[in-house]
Amino acid sequence: MSEVVIKGPEELDLMRQAGRLLASVFTYLDDHIEAGMSTMQINDLAEEYITQTLQARPSSKGQYGFPFVLNTSLNHVVCHGMPSATKLLKSGDIVNVDITLEKDGFIADSSKMYMIGAVSPAAKRLVDATYEAMWQGIKAVKPGTTLGDVGYAIQRHATAYGYSVVRDYCGHGIGREMHEEPQVLHYGRPGQGLVLQEGMTFTIEPMINQGKAKVKTKRDGWTVVTSDKLLSAQWEHTIAVTADGYEVLTLREGERDPSP
Repeated sequence: MSEVVIKGPEELDLMRQAGRLLASVFTYLDDHIEAGMSTMQINDLAEEYITQTLQARPSSKGQYGFPFVLNTSLNHVVCHGMPSATKLLKSGDIVNVDITLEKDGFIADSSKMYMIGAVSPAAKRLVDATYEAMWQGIKAVKPGTTLGDVGYAIQRHATAYGYSVVRDYCGHGIGREMHEEPQVLHYGRPGQGLVLQEGMTFTIEPMINQGKAKVKTKRDGWTVVTSDKLLSAQWEHTIAVTADGYEVLTLREGERDPSP
């Protein structure tokens, strides 16, 4: 197993830059994602904005052979949904858009749920609870706490709503590489796992299912769906451990912790 990479001040500044740029991609997409558009149109809009406007690189494209700039995971798709010119968004859909961006050698990773038109109360409840669960995990981050504390905070919130936490996929360290150590599980026991220290950077990206946690991968080799075909939601941010807590490097304009 490779070592966890601790970032110094200059590296963190570059990661902040990548994070700010990625946050701006979502702000841009907010004005465009709507019913009737295809998931490939989302991909193409993001690619043009990242490469032309931001002069950055969409780092998912070509990674592990993945041919697109982003993932679009719709309704019961848990993660790694592939954009399609024939898959059109319709009112009532929920879709996760997951994007990575590299600038000046450092990568940021974030995802956001979009609720299209009039979604059901049950779908909105899942989306909101998943967002809250991510923030519960984020707020557990500070030097001296453990990844078990982070995972436990997420799991406790999700299960309080009667949902399940996907265990097959997790967050990850990030920096010069998209996937670095450590693995960041979204479940766990307090006090267990890696002890956090200043300069660590990683993603927190819980996948929360309406029904059972079990998932399966479709024949395309990428698309992961719930086994029971019930809804799934995910949110993601790139986090840095600071001297006294955390910094959300991919925080979007106007975004805040949803806790009371």
